[in-house]
Amino acid sequence: MTTQDVIQVILYFALLIGLTPILGNYMFKVFSGQKHFMLPVLGWLEKLTYKITGVDSGEETNWKSYTFGLIMFSFIGFVFVYLIQVFQAHLPLNPANLPNVSWHSAFNTSVSFMTNTNWQGYAGETTLSYFVQMIGLTVQNFVSAAAGIAVLLALIRGIARKTTDKLGNFWVDLTRSTLYLLLPLSILFALVLVGQGVVQNFKHYETVQTLQGAQQVIPMGPAASQIAIKQLGTNGGGFFNANSAHPFENPTPFSNFLEMLAILLIPAALTFTYGKMVGSKRQGWTIFSAMLILLIAGLSISLYAEYSTNPIFGHFHLMEGKETRFGITNSILWATATTSASNGSVNAMHDSLSPIAGMIAMVNLMLGEIIFGGVGSGLYGMVIFIIITVFIAGLMVGRTPEYLGKKIEAFEVQMAIIAILLPNLVIQLFSAWASVSNVGLSSLNNAGPHGFSEILYAYSSAAGNNGSAFAGLNANTVFYNLTIGIGMLIGRFGVIIPVMAIAGSMVKKKITPLSAGTFRTDNGLFIGLLIAVILIVGGLTHFPALALGPVVEHLLMNSGITF
Repeated sequence: MTTQDVIQVILYFALLIGLTPILGNYMFKVFSGQKHFMLPVLGWLEKLTYKITGVDSGEETNWKSYTFGLIMFSFIGFVFVYLIQVFQAHLPLNPANLPNVSWHSAFNTSVSFMTNTNWQGYAGETTLSYFVQMIGLTVQNFVSAAAGIAVLLALIRGIARKTTDKLGNFWVDLTRSTLYLLLPLSILFALVLVGQGVVQNFKHYETVQTLQGAQQVIPMGPAASQIAIKQLGTNGGGFFNANSAHPFENPTPFSNFLEMLAILLIPAALTFTYGKMVGSKRQGWTIFSAMLILLIAGLSISLYAEYSTNPIFGHFHLMEGKETRFGITNSILWATATTSASNGSVNAMHDSLSPIAGMIAMVNLMLGEIIFGGVGSGLYGMVIFIIITVFIAGLMVGRTPEYLGKKIEAFEVQMAIIAILLPNLVIQLFSAWASVSNVGLSSLNNAGPHGFSEILYAYSSAAGNNGSAFAGLNANTVFYNLTIGIGMLIGRFGVIIPVMAIAGSMVKKKITPLSAGTFRTDNGLFIGLLIAVILIVGGLTHFPALALGPVVEHLLMNSGITF
């Protein structure tokens, strides 16, 4: 690493830490219904939205009604995106005259963007029209992110409130998240990206002559508007097939830095919002610290692996699959951030990472996308692990476990275990199925442990609602489109429903005052215990699979064998 690389990494984390309380405090005002500087600008649009949709903004619901509204809204979004894909050829804004999308690819893409996963088994510039990219995918980028935030807000109210069954109004939370947070930030960021050279137009594809005299088609389109929300909403779906390695999506080192920062900006700030909403900023900083430690640890291991020598490449650094414009450090920082945040965008191909760096990316996915994670979803996933940690601590000291004055009882622990087990079940079962079936193995680009890693990564990405891929697997087949689609559904709603059930149970409980015997959840001891539980759960579940993939590949590579 050069001195410039070190300075950039330090600046990245300094800005992330510095912006967390600023944006977090703003979100606290928005979600608490307080006055904020965007209210005079967009308040009229919020009221108009309620009037058109018939929503009573003062009405609050229990967890079942809240969850039902979220699921029905998501289902309608799925149906709409599916239909505009299978009828794409008959819709406007299709200058490349792209045909209708196959039923199985349309299913996978609709599930993907509805669940905030943004897995892409297609190439955007050769598969989807401008209409589908804008009206379908970009809209889902906003509302799927807002839905994740809404679930988090319901959980926070479940923890902070007492002896009631009201968790808020899903439609109000969805509207405010979109209007006051995601929309203004995306407009501002899109303008900055356009200034850096990201394309934003409705032109036909350009045909140009290369220096060698060949004809090349250059895709155009409204990319900047989608790139802005794909990063801020931890969506990650690229307008072009090469994603953020494409110069029309990510043209300069400055745009690269800003896009990396945008990936973690809202998830990090939500920890501060969480602390303020539960009445203890220390709780928010405790969660932030645990996330940051895990992120830096993963980044450090990945950088060490990429810069290390080995018998095959010797002292040459691993530049395969990486943009020379960005280099190794920017590629690894992005890979670590995007897999930690369930974003899924890439500026380098993860298939070409060293085995250990690729394993760290996989581990980030397998832990449940709780190292900052998706907007909203990362934090409510971390609260699940907090509940498990508090329960274990209670067993260790012989006390009834409590979190923020609420007793953690059998029901909350059962729901937390379900939320952890279901995504892991997707990873293990579907990876095993694909690894022993001809339809699964026929899509591999590599043999041996690297080929297994391609499969394992794909289902880890689906279950974690991340969306990134190893890029060596041909996933646009009936088998992978359907199984990955099912995996994304389980990974999203198999966690949301238990989380909402926990919120509905917690909100009815009384708050027990702190005492000398209360187990603290806002200090260094708890941070260490929480990290240990996260790693032990992930390690016990997935180490055998990781040993068959990246671990074996690393050992064989050191012996001079590649795949």
